[in-house]
Amino acid sequence: MDSMTLTIIKPDSVASGKAGRILAHLEGAGFSIRAMRMTRLSREAAAEFYAEHRGKGFFEPLIEFMTSGPVIVAALSREDAVAELRRVIGATDPAEAELSTVRAIFAESKTRNAIHGSDSDNSARRELDFFFSRVELVQNCG
Repeated sequence: MDSMTLTIIKPDSVASGKAGRILAHLEGAGFSIRAMRMTRLSREAAAEFYAEHRGKGFFEPLIEFMTSGPVIVAALSREDAVAELRRVIGATDPAEAELSTVRAIFAESKTRNAIHGSDSDNSARRELDFFFSRVELVQNCG
């Protein structure tokens, strides 16, 4: 049975024209795009989205980066979506990522690492709800 997860194509990938190739890579890995939009996160929205990291040393640089330009958020579905997306995007540090992963192919650095993927089923539900209404997700899954 298919499940859903959230991905964010980060500002570095959008600005460098890699977003389409990243989406094609995800579709090639068996994901279906169920909802998608381009947006620019406000500082408040980024801080709310990444609230679990507040107080950590990388929080402020992360917020600065994620608000530096447009992002593409997408709801993806496939069997075991969360675990499969984590496998397909690769390690946070592209130098440690498997060669065929999104980050090995498209990321610039550990900070400018091209893409976000939910890290658990609970996070996926929270993150999907943050960006998409139930109506958007249901209408696009029929």
